[in-house]
This record gives sequence, C-alpha cells and structure tokens, in this order.
Amino acid sequence: MKPPRPYSRRQFLAATAFASLGAAAAPVAFAAEPAEPIIDIHQHTHYHFRSDARFLAHQRAMGVTTTILLPAGRIYGLEAACGGNDTVVEFARKHPEEFRYFANEVADLPQAPEEIAAYLKGGAIGIGEQKFRVACDSPAFERVAAVAREHKAPILMHFQHGTYNTGIERFHKVLEKFPTVNFIGHAQTWWGNIDLKHDQTVLYPKGNVTPGGITDRLLSDYPNMYGDHSAGSGLNALTRDEEHMRGFLERHQDKLMFGSDCEDSVGKGDVCEGAQILAALRRLAPNKAVERKILYGNAKQLLRV
Repeated sequence: MKPPRPYSRRQFLAATAFASLGAAAAPVAFAAEPAEPIIDIHQHTHYHFRSDARFLAHQRAMGVTTTILLPAGRIYGLEAACGGNDTVVEFARKHPEEFRYFANEVADLPQAPEEIAAYLKGGAIGIGEQKFRVACDSPAFERVAAVAREHKAPILMHFQHGTYNTGIERFHKVLEKFPTVNFIGHAQTWWGNIDLKHDQTVLYPKGNVTPGGITDRLLSDYPNMYGDHSAGSGLNALTRDEEHMRGFLERHQDKLMFGSDCEDSVGKGDVCEGAQILAALRRLAPNKAVERKILYGNAKQLLRV
C-alpha cells in the first residue's frame, strides 16, 4: 500500500481553515496533483497523422506534465509527417499549462534564419528538431547556430550517419565555435557513439559498450552539450548494456533529459517507446535524485520552463 501523499501548502491552509470553523461535515475534496512532474523534451504534432486528441491523451497517459513540441521545416515534415511551426504554436496556445514549443526550418533554405528568428520572437523557446540533409558543421547549420546564439536558444539535433547532421566526429568544432549555445544531441548516431568501438554505419548497435565514445566525450568535455533519451535509438542505448548505462547516467546526470518521440496513441505499455524509456530510466538511474534530474530538473533549468 502506498503512503498517503502530503498536502501542498494550499491544501494544508484550506483544510486547517475549514477545521477551524468547526465544520465536521463531508471532507474537503481537492483537485489531483501530479505526484512527480515530468518534462518530455521531444514530441511532434500530427506525428504520422496522429490526431490532436489522441496526442493529448498519450502525453497524459505517460504522466508528462510539460511537453516540448518540435516542429518540422516547411518541406520534408521531418520525413515523419510531422506538423510545422504553425501547428505547434496553435496546439500550445490551446493547452498553455502543458505545452511549449520550439521553432524550426530546413537549415539550407536561404530564409531559415529569418523564419526561425520570427518564431523565437513570438514565444518559441528553442530550435529544432534540426533533422535535415546537411553536415553538422556546414555553413547552413552554422547560420542556424548563429540565430540560436543571438536569441539564447538551445538547438535539438538529430544525428544520423550518412543522412542528417553528418560528421559527428567534427561536431566538437561547432561546440567550440558557439560556446554560448546549448546543443541537445539525439538519434541513432548520437546514441550509437556512446561506444568507443562504434561502427558508424550501424544505426541500432547491440551488445556491450566500451565507454569513451564520441558522445561520452562531448558530454564530458563541453558544458554546452546535452543529450535527449528519446525514440528507439535512445531506448536501444538504455537497454543494450544496462550495466554500462547505469554508470553513464551517473556520469552525465546533469546533461541528460527525457524525451519520448513516439507516435503511438496509447502512452503506456510495450507499444509505447516513451513509456518504455521512462521505465528504463527509473530502473537504471543510480538513485532517485539522478532520476528526478533526468525526468524533470535538467530540462526545467536548461529550457527555463
């Protein structure tokens, strides 16, 4: 049996005031509050044509209290049928207590900096998901990073060998060139490179991990590098070598954040990658304090939500 939850200060004052009036009638009913807040830094509107109603139910089923919406650029739809800037703004305005949003545009379009800046001025709190066919140190991407620097906005990046933000082995140069910009790494090549012996052509590697890979070093050596545990790639990294991951979570406890990036409409069980990631993080975190940093505290501090 779970112990009763403590009252909040508001509940305590209301209850004691009620008692002081000598009321002995029916007990006071209070609105339910989440036991522990969770920030999900990686979700999409219209993800593979999921309806807004199903998406909202999905996030609530996972127990997420704040969700960051990541729009697509004007073309490609992040190649996952995701909604663009206008859709995340509209959804967040309908549910302001639960949703915030980033801005995005295809990095190598000439109008990308202007488009992103306009949405940042309008209320976006970051840039991404940058998932476009450019090198991670290309002039096109650096123009986006310059906008981030000007607006003090983080950038969430999808690293995928041979396809998106290629050349992760050179990304340290970008971190050095833009030391005031916070970058959040995500996806197959980001998570594959927790392993020193990673074969860059393998997107979902299995087996034991040798510490000291590119991702491990970027998180250790650069204060402006963070990690997003979302999607199948994040789940694969969590579960392929759980003993290694326990040490990884402890080592980088101030740099890692929960994201779901799942397209289902359920929000729980084995069909939902987000729910599986939450369960793995809770199981593998070395203690409750580290768990709370990854599920809430780090994102709250970095994104100021």
